[in-house]
Amino acid sequence: MIELNWLELLILALASFRLTHLIVYDDIMEFLRKPFISVTYTTDDQGTIIRETSIQGTGIRYWIGTLLSCHWCTGIWCAMAVVAVFYYIPVLNPIVVVFAVAGIAALVESYLLRRL
Repeated sequence: MIELNWLELLILALASFRLTHLIVYDDIMEFLRKPFISVTYTTDDQGTIIRETSIQGTGIRYWIGTLLSCHWCTGIWCAMAVVAVFYYIPVLNPIVVVFAVAGIAALVESYLLRRL
């Protein structure tokens, strides 16, 4: 049975959040998404930017596109990967912590941007 203290759970949750966001949204990972999805941005009448995703291909390509376009779907796989690394490859735990710190930074930045 796996036991976590609250700090480990928080670190894993934040690392999973940041990894998920990196894969699904960040420009640096566009090369990974590009064969499977295309993303366009439009602006509505109120000036809100709307992200529209179009999944490409059929079969496995379509399935991967569906996965990469959904932060809920990708988040499950990222959480499994982060937990597996944390428990089975402890030498990589500093990377998990870096993702957790980046997750905190992303949340703080998002909060501050909404306040401005």
